[in-house]
Amino acid sequence: MTGREATARGADGAEPMRLDLRVLGEHLAVCRLPAGSPTPDWARSGALTAVTWTADATSVVCAASVVPEGTTAETGWRALQVAGPLDFALIGVLAALATPLAEAGVSIFAISTYDTDYVLVREEALEDATGALVAAGHRVERTDRR
Repeated sequence: MTGREATARGADGAEPMRLDLRVLGEHLAVCRLPAGSPTPDWARSGALTAVTWTADATSVVCAASVVPEGTTAETGWRALQVAGPLDFALIGVLAALATPLAEAGVSIFAISTYDTDYVLVREEALEDATGALVAAGHRVERTDRR
């Protein structure tokens, strides 16, 4: 699977963007730490860790299983990874995912890296999310099922 197969919809009505996605098996948490907090050691394991610092807070996305009790966290997230690397010139990657998910009533939390994008959805919305993305023409690989 390759993210390079994506083509943006042009003004001439060209084919809509089609992306390859993979559901990561790990259950994730989105944590809020005080502003200026360093990346905690407990967050440094797992398939996906993302840290964002702002003047107001430090946010950490990591494996839910490692979050210490008492940490402000929203658990129950799953990640869909866009196959990459993606070209920085691509336009509308997140819109191609967010639009069908919004139309299906699925809330998202988006993360971008240098190579690709991740869309987090609530565990209870994962089936609706993958169904909406497939209906929109995207390909979703589910290796997280046993």
